[in-house]
Amino acid sequence: MQLFQFKIMSKTVRQISIVGSVVLLAVFIYISQILSKAEPIAQRIDTSRKIAPVVEVTEISNGDISFSVPVQGRLIAYDKIDIFSEVNGALLNTTRPFKEGSHFQKGEVILEIDSKEAGLNLLAQKSLLLNAITQFIPDLKIDYPESFPNWKAYLDNFDAEKPLLPFPTALSNQEKMFIASRNVNNQYYSIKSAEARLEKYKIYAPFSGVITETAINPGAVVRANQKLGVLMNTSAYELEGTMPVSDLKYIKPGHDVTVFSKEFEKEWKGKVKRINDRIDPSTQTATIYIGLSGSDLREGMYLQGNIHSGKLTNAVKIDRDLLVDQEYVFVLKDTVLERIQVELTKMEGNEAIVRGLTDGTFLLSRRIPNAYNGMRVRRAPAQ
Repeated sequence: MQLFQFKIMSKTVRQISIVGSVVLLAVFIYISQILSKAEPIAQRIDTSRKIAPVVEVTEISNGDISFSVPVQGRLIAYDKIDIFSEVNGALLNTTRPFKEGSHFQKGEVILEIDSKEAGLNLLAQKSLLLNAITQFIPDLKIDYPESFPNWKAYLDNFDAEKPLLPFPTALSNQEKMFIASRNVNNQYYSIKSAEARLEKYKIYAPFSGVITETAINPGAVVRANQKLGVLMNTSAYELEGTMPVSDLKYIKPGHDVTVFSKEFEKEWKGKVKRINDRIDPSTQTATIYIGLSGSDLREGMYLQGNIHSGKLTNAVKIDRDLLVDQEYVFVLKDTVLERIQVELTKMEGNEAIVRGLTDGTFLLSRRIPNAYNGMRVRRAPAQ
């Protein structure tokens, strides 16, 4: 009897345990369903409560924008010539040595070559001419007495040490033929050629400058067409810079330029002199030449600067970070952002010059990450 009662009790306990487990499982499933439905609601509540970002804006006012175009390059001398000899002879000493760094004024003798032999040959030619004129003078006096005084005066003034004077003008064709038959015209032009050549034994400075290169010393024998050195003008320079093709439309000869050197901590003023029409196919740049002068300038210096190109009308300058895809900006209308298209006319450092913004438009002062068209924002209070 007791055993039977124990079995009944054990069976009852198992049934209660099973029922309890089923009830607990049902309660767990019910609570999970409630929580899964409550989570989206909470998320929607949090989303609806998200605070719109605060933005700062700048009111647009279009006007004339002065801008400049950057330029850089090496400095070259505007006047620089190679010195060559056109005659042969020994190089003589001059009052100022022909050495690198020697300065010469315009018209001063830079080099002198021994011309003694050439001078003697010239005197010999003049002597022959004088003899030829003396021989035909008696015949001229008889045949053309009206021209005799002119030729007599020519002989009286003949000086072999001075440049040859022009012959008297013939008074008739017959006289002209008479003179030509004596072959004195050929002698005259040969002497004038020798006089011109004799002048080449002295080389004069065509401009004031400094010797930057020498290839000979006094006493050495100079050959015709031999390079003797280089003379450079130190008062006028050109900056040979490069310019992107996109900036050429802003540059014209005569525009003012300011350049500076970091090494010298100094700046100079100049002007655009000319622009090369040829475009470098590899870099798509053109060469521009800027005239400069002033103290401390040296050939070969690297200079940087800006060309003051002019003005852009009905434009505004903004931070280049505000541009989206180089052609859009965000503006504030009421409480939402609107993306509008603008015309990018010029980049200048960290700024951009644009057109297309209406006066009174409120442009964002700073770019907002992940901004989109129609995004709700709050305008920061005016300070």
